[in-house]
Amino acid sequence: MAKLMVLTLLGLAMTHFKNHQSSYQKRLTAFREVEPVDLPNCNLVKGIETGSEDLEILPNGLALISSGLKYPGIKSFDPDKPGKILLMDLNEEDPEVLELRISGSKFNMSSFNPHGISTFTDEDNTVYLLVVNHPDAKSTVELFKFQKEEKSLLHLKTIRHELLTSLNDIVAVGPEHFYATNDHYFVDPCLRSWEVYLGLSWSYVVYYSPNEVKVVVDGFDFANGINISPDGKYVYISELLAHKIHVYEKHANWTLTSLKGTSGLGATPMA
Repeated sequence: MAKLMVLTLLGLAMTHFKNHQSSYQKRLTAFREVEPVDLPNCNLVKGIETGSEDLEILPNGLALISSGLKYPGIKSFDPDKPGKILLMDLNEEDPEVLELRISGSKFNMSSFNPHGISTFTDEDNTVYLLVVNHPDAKSTVELFKFQKEEKSLLHLKTIRHELLTSLNDIVAVGPEHFYATNDHYFVDPCLRSWEVYLGLSWSYVVYYSPNEVKVVVDGFDFANGINISPDGKYVYISELLAHKIHVYEKHANWTLTSLKGTSGLGATPMA
């Protein structure tokens, strides 16, 4: 009887595993064929051969680019070097990139691992750069002041919080105010793998300010990119493994109300 029970449970577990395996592969678009497309006006930008995770374009045409991300499951093209923030002037006919020098006595450059980035321009035209950082596989937000003339970043502070555990992308709504996506609920690598495999949809979005930190939206199957409309009224969130883009209305108390979601994209939306 005991052996029969064990075999029954094993059979149910294997069936459950196979059902989830098919769903998992579909969510990852594992067997989708990608066809190359010829883009005659597309040129390789020298200096970003190790890849770029995110970029922000300022109104004056300057682009800030994060590069060198080390992330579980993604190949790193320069694993032994820290990440960097690059600058590119899109006003130039043949723009090139240069690495921004980072200063600040409390910033550890050797463990810099930039992910999503966002900028906020204050009333006095000061440009702040907020960077999702993964030092030693943890999650922090680094606050910098962009110094255009010096072509450098001044590190102002590191932001940590118990709700900022598995950060992916960020959108600034103030110098120290932002929305950020947590792409996983769990921090432990093994639990994170099962979370994705089982499609638990426990990923969420956090609003952060020095006075208040709260979850504003949850229930995502890997919340990924986040952005805000130019007028600041709407927030856009990409749900990677559900292949959706969600639109939310932003309220005065920083809560978000769902307006619509675009599904059936046929791809996995990133930033």
